[in-house]
Amino acid sequence: MSFCLLKKGFVFLIILTLFCVTITSAFGIIQTSTFTNKSVDLSKNNEEENILDNFIKIDTIMNRFEDIANILEYSRYFQSNEEIFEKLIMKLMNFSHMSALSAAIIKDNKCIWAKGYGLYDRENNKKNNEEIIFLTASISKTFAATALMQLYEKGYFDLDDDVNNYLPFSLRNPSYPEISITYRMLFSHQSSLATDREDLPNFLTRIYPGGLKIEGYPYPFLKDYLTTNGNNYRPQVWANSAPGEEMHYANIGYGLMGYLVEILSNMSFEEYCYENIFKPLDMYNSSFSYSNLDSKRIGIPYEFISGEYCPIIHYDLLDSPAGGLRTSVIDLSHFLIANMNNGVYGDIRLLNEESISEMHSIQYPRENGYQYGLGFQIWEKPTDTYIGHTGGLYGVATKMVFRSSDNIGIIFFTNKEIWNNYEIFAFSLIERLLFWKANGFSNNELQLIQLENTIESNEHLNTNPGSCDN
Repeated sequence: MSFCLLKKGFVFLIILTLFCVTITSAFGIIQTSTFTNKSVDLSKNNEEENILDNFIKIDTIMNRFEDIANILEYSRYFQSNEEIFEKLIMKLMNFSHMSALSAAIIKDNKCIWAKGYGLYDRENNKKNNEEIIFLTASISKTFAATALMQLYEKGYFDLDDDVNNYLPFSLRNPSYPEISITYRMLFSHQSSLATDREDLPNFLTRIYPGGLKIEGYPYPFLKDYLTTNGNNYRPQVWANSAPGEEMHYANIGYGLMGYLVEILSNMSFEEYCYENIFKPLDMYNSSFSYSNLDSKRIGIPYEFISGEYCPIIHYDLLDSPAGGLRTSVIDLSHFLIANMNNGVYGDIRLLNEESISEMHSIQYPRENGYQYGLGFQIWEKPTDTYIGHTGGLYGVATKMVFRSSDNIGIIFFTNKEIWNNYEIFAFSLIERLLFWKANGFSNNELQLIQLENTIESNEHLNTNPGSCDN
């Protein structure tokens, strides 16, 4: 973790310390963990004042945290943990310039709570709620993986089959033409297709205004883009490593998976997902195409620039299986329930238990960062294992995740991209607060180790990792 992140972590620890004091004040003296992992008695007012003084002195750039610290310090006078939770969510949203936030909690195979905060359309002063639809970005990959796994269960292919046996063109890394690229490699970002640089034109040209009809995708575009004799081919599309050797997070690989769904099913990717995932799971406010949804109920993506919320026009992606799903937290909770319940939602079986287990299992172990299954990110932490997926694109940041030990799941969407370390902390603290609420407001959810692990899990969402400024 960088020095900048550690610095912010210390500030947030102080805030969390104050938070723990407020929610346990009825018990008098508490023991809490400091940044050096020593126990400190925080029951005396003068010690609380010293903490706040130290907090203010750390750096003038930290003054933006002062209002959060103040509300936590005085939150002991609130009536309930619910009120504290609500205040904190709104404060973190304001601090990180989130115009809207939608969230849901899943427990005991049902959605036990869902709510929307803020404005999903600032220009028309429209208030958010749990039924409002948001672009979910890379959470979409879990659906592309599910669609392809359903076809796997029907015997259309084996996970270690060469995809060239199914494509109308040859998919090979030119530097390693003798090594087959398998379905498993595509699922797990191990195909040696290079990680997308989202700041470069090659990625930007695969985004277009929502609702437009595009001809020539997925075929012949994918052939022209990925094969050496293609009109749109550039060698940078391939990594230097061999297939199966390293993980390279490649959106175009999931575009290929969507195309394979179309080839095997003889249906469009959107049609297949509607008939085999959305409809069975009662996800009627979900689609990979903007034009299939009620535009008045879709959250507008925003950027916060020079003190103003700047709306971004709704857009679709050519590689829609990689990041184009729009849905609500209510709809998505049905999908997450099926994943938490061995493939079953209500009386509907989405996938076999064996397939769910394989998707949630590490395929190619990595030394650093999150692990990857078949379409799912896996975070193995000292305290627990978390399974799900994050999402980040222009004007959106999202997460869907469940904890394996107690099968508690959370979902949250915001209509603003994460730009810096401040916002990573706010996003991560919102996640911890949702688990706090889900687990009966247990203080265990707010321990330093939990916050550190959550920050590490979300760091990849930072689109400007070198920045310490807001």
